[in-house]
Amino acid sequence: MSTSSSKSHMAISLANNCITTLSIFIIFLILQFLSITEAQSSICRNSCGDIPIQYPFGIDDGCGSPYYRHILVCTGGQLQLRTPSGRYPVRNLSYIDPHILVTDPLMWNCLDGDNFRPTRPFSLDTSTHFTLSSENDYLFFNCSESDVLVEPKPMFCERFPDQCDSTCDSSSYLCRHMPECPTALRSSSCCSYYPKATESLRLMLKHCASYTSVYWRNLGSTPTFDQAPEYGIRVDFDIPVTTRCLQCQDTVKGGGTCGFDIETQDFLCLCDKGNSTTYCNDHTSSHRRGVVAGTATAVSVAGAFGIGAGVWYLKKLRAKAPVTHGVQTNENRLF
Repeated sequence: MSTSSSKSHMAISLANNCITTLSIFIIFLILQFLSITEAQSSICRNSCGDIPIQYPFGIDDGCGSPYYRHILVCTGGQLQLRTPSGRYPVRNLSYIDPHILVTDPLMWNCLDGDNFRPTRPFSLDTSTHFTLSSENDYLFFNCSESDVLVEPKPMFCERFPDQCDSTCDSSSYLCRHMPECPTALRSSSCCSYYPKATESLRLMLKHCASYTSVYWRNLGSTPTFDQAPEYGIRVDFDIPVTTRCLQCQDTVKGGGTCGFDIETQDFLCLCDKGNSTTYCNDHTSSHRRGVVAGTATAVSVAGAFGIGAGVWYLKKLRAKAPVTHGVQTNENRLF
């Protein structure tokens, strides 16, 4: 009996030691999981490649304004604009003169010459705060003159452009002076037309071989008289300015980052030590943690899996522990 009792006590002691060690490990894992989630929750990347990311945009969910949620995508250091017609590389992003300059690889370029590749019409989601800039010009090539009104626009069209909307101008300055490659078109026709709607652009491409977009880039302080044509699509955007966002960004009040709750889309000021509904230094405001998704997702899944595995193993080990008089003592009970 003494030998059997001694072995039983040794087994209980060994099991308790294993349970204690595993409990400490689980507690450590939980603390690490919480600290990582809290640290990640306030991170909003401020650049993608060499392009700065500022309010109202964000490339991490919960950052910036909800009006532009999931609009910009950063993949491998390349910023892209997401629209209903596809994803387009962003060449430049200006916050002073709010606009995004994108390129469409399927549009005609100087290297194509008279060889026209299949293309698609560029479009924007009308529910967003984006608009196609009036500084864009669209050039169409080899249009069917039986379906498209191709002719030189008379001089009065410069003063009354609304009266010449239906005409694709074959005497356009850009058609006569193609940017970067004035002699690229040798045997193809060109005309300039500004479609006011995506459907108009689709109809034009049904009767034209291809098209390209040219925007007028400002070179100096007098944009009207100092511009140069470049290939690309300029997309203008609005910056929704709110008092709460200005207070959140105020360095005197903590210098937070404007964001939103990914579930309710309510405003949040993202701070280093948690997120506030007003500004970082407002100690009377409710603070939340872990509302920004994205970078914390992988950590959350890994942490949850690790904790769950630890709890399962602990219960399994507990079930195998020797039982004295049919009941385990309360001092050793963890669950």
